[in-house]
Amino acid sequence: MILTYFYIAAFFLFGLVFGSFLNVCIYRMPRDLSVVSPRSACPACGMAIAFYDNVPVLSWVVLRGKCRNCKSRISPRYAIVEFVTGLLFVAAYLAPQAAWFQEHSRTALLKSFPVDVAYDPTAISIRLCVLSFLLVGLIFTDAETKLLPDLLTKPGIVAGLAFSLWAAVEGPAGYFWRSMENWRVLSLLNSLAGAVMGSAFILGIALAYEALRGVEGMGRGDVKLMALIGAFLGVKLTLLVLLLGSLVGSLFGIFLIVIVWRKRLARRKGKVRGEAPAKARGRAWKSAILIYRNFEIPFGVFLGIAALFSAFCGQSLIDWYLGFYH
Repeated sequence: MILTYFYIAAFFLFGLVFGSFLNVCIYRMPRDLSVVSPRSACPACGMAIAFYDNVPVLSWVVLRGKCRNCKSRISPRYAIVEFVTGLLFVAAYLAPQAAWFQEHSRTALLKSFPVDVAYDPTAISIRLCVLSFLLVGLIFTDAETKLLPDLLTKPGIVAGLAFSLWAAVEGPAGYFWRSMENWRVLSLLNSLAGAVMGSAFILGIALAYEALRGVEGMGRGDVKLMALIGAFLGVKLTLLVLLLGSLVGSLFGIFLIVIVWRKRLARRKGKVRGEAPAKARGRAWKSAILIYRNFEIPFGVFLGIAALFSAFCGQSLIDWYLGFYH
């Protein structure tokens, strides 16, 4: 038990450190700046941050979210990224040890591979840590800048494929090559299939939208993000990511339109006296839906969140759903 607490603390601390590095990446990558040098500095005054003011989460709390030198406000995003990454690293350690996670994961592997595949909690934990690190960086970068940096997506795709040789990725390859006895080859094929399917689906939608509307509706960064997710998770969980990401993204879009519609309706009532309520609502709605011409929804945020959920709980959700048909 003491050793378990030690590992939890160690993973959390490592998560805080990697989260601190992610903050550097989130700020510098979209600006084409080096993430290695120079050392971290205040975005407002440019003063280099001392090592004692660069302690993850704690420094932000002690300084009350302000620069020690110029007192400019420092975004809470810095502390949030560090803390969330720490929590995800702890989850990455605990999940493969949990009975419910092992049960669903082992069952999926037994169904996908014609040979016995060893269940390696260490490999799964490290893979989940790497995936969490990449997705947190991409989620917050996309939320702030509407960009998904190649410096995270492209190495992430390679990492996902490489991890499939260490920790098995379940998928359809075993059904087509039942005579294959090398599970690593099958796992790599499953990882490739997930990467191709995820990226092809998003690319197909993007090209169809451009053909119909004549404008780019989805960036190519989303395509590479889905290739990364597919490489780590395989075909089945990638489908779940696409479903959940599209659902949450659509709900967010509807929520955004409703909020804008209510604001513009209230504005019309204040400016246009005597206008029929139905006419006012109609005009306000037409005005609200035009926001999509000028506002780009960061779809990568929803795909990334869905991927994190699917990585930790996706197989359990799928098994629960399929249980209704047994």
